[in-house]
Amino acid sequence: MAKSPDAPKVTRITAKDTGAKKRKAVSLKQATEKDTKSVKQQIADADRKVNVFRRIGGYFKGSWEELKLVRWPDRRATWKMTGALIVFTLAFAVLILLLDYGFQQLFQALIGK
Repeated sequence: MAKSPDAPKVTRITAKDTGAKKRKAVSLKQATEKDTKSVKQQIADADRKVNVFRRIGGYFKGSWEELKLVRWPDRRATWKMTGALIVFTLAFAVLILLLDYGFQQLFQALIGK
């Protein structure tokens, strides 16, 4: 596969205190193939090291942060959606009742009762 001159380059940067290192530019495909195992291994190691209670606390903290980002509807929109739900539910119930009645009449005509 030929590389195009516009192919994105990924620069790997490692967090070490040993000083500045020369950055090695690699293609995006090479970076993802090489880093996949190391990233998965790092995640697995981090999961093993974290206390169960900290993981639960982290879950609730993340959930709370997500809830802050939710755009809640106002009262008018809520009532519109509630009304649409009720109308759809009633229409669907009527459709099921009509189909049930129709099949009941069909089967009674076939059986002859």
